[in-house]
Amino acid sequence: MSDQILGVIPARYASTRLPGKPLALIGTKPMIQWTYHHASLSKSIHRLVVATDDKRIHEAVIAFGGESVLTSPDHPTGTDRIIEVAEKFPDYGIILNIQGDEPGMEPNLMDGVLDLKTKHRNWEMTTAAVPFTSSEDPKDPNKVKVVFDRNGRANYFSRSPIPASFKGEATYHRHLGIYAYEREFLMQYNQLPASDWETVESLEQLRALQNGSTIGVYLSDKANLGVDSPADLEVVIRDFKAKGLI
Repeated sequence: MSDQILGVIPARYASTRLPGKPLALIGTKPMIQWTYHHASLSKSIHRLVVATDDKRIHEAVIAFGGESVLTSPDHPTGTDRIIEVAEKFPDYGIILNIQGDEPGMEPNLMDGVLDLKTKHRNWEMTTAAVPFTSSEDPKDPNKVKVVFDRNGRANYFSRSPIPASFKGEATYHRHLGIYAYEREFLMQYNQLPASDWETVESLEQLRALQNGSTIGVYLSDKANLGVDSPADLEVVIRDFKAKGLI
């Protein structure tokens, strides 16, 4: 059981709401470069690669000095793409999946997810969550909610507000799309029985949960915005300018 950690950033060119998203410029650098840069600041990741099926993204990563792997264009999910890359790097016991549209992902958040995973090698996965801010609407189906027990293990993920504010106002936690996998579990992920939870919620992690796997949740106090739309991109650009990054 290797303690070596491989960070993988899946990046697709096709995007319904923002085509070519990984190459969208933030300042003078493409988004994928910012994601790669911040992931490289993690104290826990031993090797970092971009996984993409698009030569334009692959060449952009190589151009800024990153490592990239061209993958099959036929993968139905990002996890399938992660599995293909993990097969090429057999010496890494923990695989961290970092979304390519998270240009401001905090290194300490990645380290928190990985620290939780290394402390609990019997947990198949770990991920992250952050409390909802006052400006966020828990009814927004694009902001995935998670509930977890007192030991930090996820009970359920949903696009609906959970728990329901039936008597009093509930505290909501927004799920962040970052996952650390135990290698053996990841390599068998596609063999798990289909999940009706996954189908109705359109949330891939529910397949693991419904099949009895443990997903640990690292709770962060804050998280920078990911990019799902042109409006999100404008917010990120303003944030980067305010921080003096661009």
